[in-house]
Amino acid sequence: MIKENKLRKAAFRTLPLTALTLAVALSACGKSEEPAASSSPSPAASPGASAKPAREKLTLNWIIPQRDTTANLPSDGSDFVRKAIEEKFNVTFNLVLLNGADYNNIINQKVAAREQMDLFYYDGRASNDLIKENFTKDLTNFLTPQKVPNFFKWVTEKELAAYQVQDKFMRAPFPFGREILWSYYLRKDWLDKLKLKMPTTYDEMVDVMKAFTFNDPDGNGKNDTFGFSTNGNGTSIPTEFPVFIKNKIYADFWVEDDVFHVGRTDPRYPAAIDDLRKLLDLKVVDPDWFLNKGSQALDKAAQGKIGIVYGWGKDVAFDNATNSFQKKTKETTGVQTAEWVPFNPFGDSPMGVGQNPGNFNPFLVSNKSSDAQVERSMEILNWLSGEEGFLLSHYGKEGVHYKRTGNKIELLPDAYKKDIIDKGNFLALYLPIVPNEPTILGFDVIDPKETDRDRSILAKLRSYKTLPSIGTALSVKEGMDLPKLSMQTTVIQTKLLFEDKDSSKFPQYRQELIDNYGLKTIMDWYAELVSKAQGKKIVWK
Repeated sequence: MIKENKLRKAAFRTLPLTALTLAVALSACGKSEEPAASSSPSPAASPGASAKPAREKLTLNWIIPQRDTTANLPSDGSDFVRKAIEEKFNVTFNLVLLNGADYNNIINQKVAAREQMDLFYYDGRASNDLIKENFTKDLTNFLTPQKVPNFFKWVTEKELAAYQVQDKFMRAPFPFGREILWSYYLRKDWLDKLKLKMPTTYDEMVDVMKAFTFNDPDGNGKNDTFGFSTNGNGTSIPTEFPVFIKNKIYADFWVEDDVFHVGRTDPRYPAAIDDLRKLLDLKVVDPDWFLNKGSQALDKAAQGKIGIVYGWGKDVAFDNATNSFQKKTKETTGVQTAEWVPFNPFGDSPMGVGQNPGNFNPFLVSNKSSDAQVERSMEILNWLSGEEGFLLSHYGKEGVHYKRTGNKIELLPDAYKKDIIDKGNFLALYLPIVPNEPTILGFDVIDPKETDRDRSILAKLRSYKTLPSIGTALSVKEGMDLPKLSMQTTVIQTKLLFEDKDSSKFPQYRQELIDNYGLKTIMDWYAELVSKAQGKKIVWK
């Protein structure tokens, strides 16, 4: 589905961040199952041979976003992932978690202080600035298929090459998954109560929104529910509104019939805004949608106030998942028959666009790091991207938190809860480094907590069609002012909806973006990048 190119709501998306969490020391190590690339050498096997000297112990500082603000690093040294890293790679491993809307400000302070950051997340535009200022380390000799083969199970060499800016190899995407697991969800118990059928078209979806707003679906005798909600964060119009796919606007960027499309400036955009204006006039949308931030739309859904929402991730409506709004709805409302189910109101139409590295913001290394520190960091990243590190950082210790038979991983929920969930759910903090998509490494994970209903939801999500990925990250050249263009595009977007009576002025606004804000120059350049990635001529119109 369409999203601003920000932290993914999964996928790497704008975060409800508020503070800085310092690194802490962690504990016990899992069993080694595969050698790490360039791991510490062992003593010579022959009694007569002298042992090889151990590598120098290094201190590494990794700075990543805290995606799950409910998770915390344990203070009792029980984080076995960190202990495994420290023992295996002979390092003091400081994992610094930043959570706050001022994430970039904190990084900027560290940049100004010339602090050592051996691997740190930074968003696309800001990372480009650091590269221009030569604050970052060249990764040419460190991030190669020979040295980090596991990393390249997640990211291709072609994708990595397309991710570079300023003709310098100074940034890379974190490993990223390929599954697109997002959907509209509705309260099926409300649908059944009102004797309505599952919507299979946009118009039927709107009719359900009306019923959920005006026909007292929860039976409390109050006019206190709405058909739909989303989060505008006080700044923009979310493309979670179904009017966008209705008008064949599938994402921020996509390719269709060899034409490069840009959602908010596409010729189809004004029709979508006109449809949105009509939808809002029906009073079926939560009136606070534009000001909603973070997870507020889903929170309202869990409170029994909203009947249709958009959800990201495979388990957002699972029965027992920690952050499931299905589970939270039952806990909050006390309605044990509450049921959220996914649906596609557009039949066989695509529900979005395939993943590409441009959806994920980069990691960099500061030039204060020595070559040895960079080498060691890349070894750790390679280990986390491979079987041993992936299993330990996602599912815990073999024989304790899961059982393995070949590539089949069966989780042991009670032990996992006791040792991981009850100690801050700390493994969730490693997910920004390598996502939880075990199929990339060929694993079949069985979670006994998953119900038949959960598995049917996952099958439904996997059935949705998507358009192919554009195949590359998009970055501007020197002299192109993307922030200025983006800001003015947002101004036009909100003006069309909130000030203009219709979208008849859109062609005029679009021409102003071309004449005064570099729209054509930047989009022609983007089309050139996409052409290179796809191996054929792609044009922007």
